[in-house]
Amino acid sequence: MPTAADIAGAVRSAIAEAACTLRGDVREAVAAAAETEPSERGREVLAQLLDNARVARQDRVPLCQDTGTVWVWVELGEDAWPGHGLQPAIDAAVAAAYRDNSLRMSVARDALGDRSNTGDNTPAFVDITARPGTGATVHVMLKGGGSDNASALAMLDPAAGEAGVRAFVLETVSARATGACPPIVVGVGIGGTFDSVAKLAKKALLRPLGSPAPSPAASALEAHLLADINALGIGPAGLGGATTALAAHVMSAPCHIATLPVAVNLGCSAMRSVTIEVP
Repeated sequence: MPTAADIAGAVRSAIAEAACTLRGDVREAVAAAAETEPSERGREVLAQLLDNARVARQDRVPLCQDTGTVWVWVELGEDAWPGHGLQPAIDAAVAAAYRDNSLRMSVARDALGDRSNTGDNTPAFVDITARPGTGATVHVMLKGGGSDNASALAMLDPAAGEAGVRAFVLETVSARATGACPPIVVGVGIGGTFDSVAKLAKKALLRPLGSPAPSPAASALEAHLLADINALGIGPAGLGGATTALAAHVMSAPCHIATLPVAVNLGCSAMRSVTIEVP
């Protein structure tokens, strides 16, 4: 049964890995796009991203100067609750990982009353969900301000349907993708409630690129969204081209009969997440 210290240790290891190593699936998608991108400038940008990833991995330096906030999602077995002290243990692991790896501290003490830096990149933003069994799956994502600033949420009328969802996602990407350092990964959450739909969109970014969608309906919507987004011509680094997004991932959930919540969370070209199983 995992302890708070076990989970915190996984977080500390994941931060060091995520900060300096581009996810393998993202690296492969960028390399594939570099072969097919019709824009010469776009191909140059994609080649630079691959070179940046190589140097970061080789020299153990951050992929991006914005080393982000730390989002930790713990899927915890119902028989494996670690007891009290999980948040303090994770915060201590975050502080140690950012100090030991010389990562930039980017957390303000309070969004409204005190914008001073906490000095150790804490607190971490932690979500815990239960699942059957034992053990824990620990997801860690480092999320930069640029890509989070490009997020959006809407409570659509149910009559808007899938066409309304597609229009909202396309409107969001068209207006905000350039600031999120494309090529991007587009996470889309549909359903739930006002407070939960944004988490669906962020969780969608964790799914490996190229892996199956959770349902045929999600798969069809993802294909439409990716084609629509790449037809915008924003391209790598916003300099034009056919590779604005590497993937669009959709997660859906039940919702009230009178609502259609939709959220968009963009992942930048430096997608930094690591998942660790803790027995």
